[in-house]
Amino acid sequence: MNLVSFLKDKILLFCLHLSCMMALFLFLCATGYPKDAGLLILVCWFGILLSWSVYEYRKRKRYFTRMEAVLAQVDKRFLLGELMPSSEKLEDKLYREMIRSSNRSVIEKIHAAEEGRKDYREYIESLVHEIKAPVTSISLMCENHKDEVTRRIGIENGKIENFVDMALYYARSDEVYKDYFIQETDLDEVTAEIVGRNKYYFIQNQIQVRTDCKDHVYTDKKWIGFILNQILQNSVKYRKETDARVSIYTKQEGRSVLLVVEDNGVGIKGEELSRIFEKNFTGTNGRAHERSTGMGLYLCGKLCEKLGIGIHANSKENVFTEIILEFPISTYLSKL
Repeated sequence: MNLVSFLKDKILLFCLHLSCMMALFLFLCATGYPKDAGLLILVCWFGILLSWSVYEYRKRKRYFTRMEAVLAQVDKRFLLGELMPSSEKLEDKLYREMIRSSNRSVIEKIHAAEEGRKDYREYIESLVHEIKAPVTSISLMCENHKDEVTRRIGIENGKIENFVDMALYYARSDEVYKDYFIQETDLDEVTAEIVGRNKYYFIQNQIQVRTDCKDHVYTDKKWIGFILNQILQNSVKYRKETDARVSIYTKQEGRSVLLVVEDNGVGIKGEELSRIFEKNFTGTNGRAHERSTGMGLYLCGKLCEKLGIGIHANSKENVFTEIILEFPISTYLSKL
């Protein structure tokens, strides 16, 4: 609250006082009262009004300054009604009760929405687990009866499994802390597992894969496997038609271990590079090639943030793309 807004709020009161002062002065003059005495009365009246206005302005300013300070310190601002400083003014008390009543309604709505969201997430998780059972069965049948048809079925089944995993990890992405286990992880082992899972997909698309991951990091093996799988899916999706290659390797840089996935695919336009981790962003490549949801790299970025892993990309259109995962080296953990 500033002085101008205070004066605007009190303008009618000031006009009333000035009108009364003028009326009183005219009345005193009309009844033969000395003008000097009348002016003295007006000066005293004006002094009292000015003193009251200054006192009231400073008092209200302190009150609203305290309220703004309280509002700035809380994360859930809809709780302002519970934290408002007390005031002896009736209108403040009435406003406080109305805000509290409104806040209670908002909190009830938020609670109901959170419960609904929780139920929906649990339903999606249970549904995804049910879907994974027949997907696994199809995969086993394809492995036990290998021929050209089952190989193609296995590739398409792998795509289904990838989308199912995306749905599951998206449902859990806000609560990663409930489902991760930090341990020493061999990146070569994780890479070999993910490459093996996609081997027929690579063969079908005639992609050469080279791995050189000698480093160990402290992270969650399962979540890193999902992130790496999403990156490799993109490398296949946006490959070149001939001589397609993907390299996966690690290197140490400063106090970090970098896991690099590099391909010689179609690349990413410079103006789009900063947006590839945004939700639902497909870009030029997503619209020109296979159907893209814009969720794969978004999930990678979100999960990396939750796990404390850096992720960024470098690319040159029609030359290369590299996605880099940066694992910080903990001096404490490395000595365990």
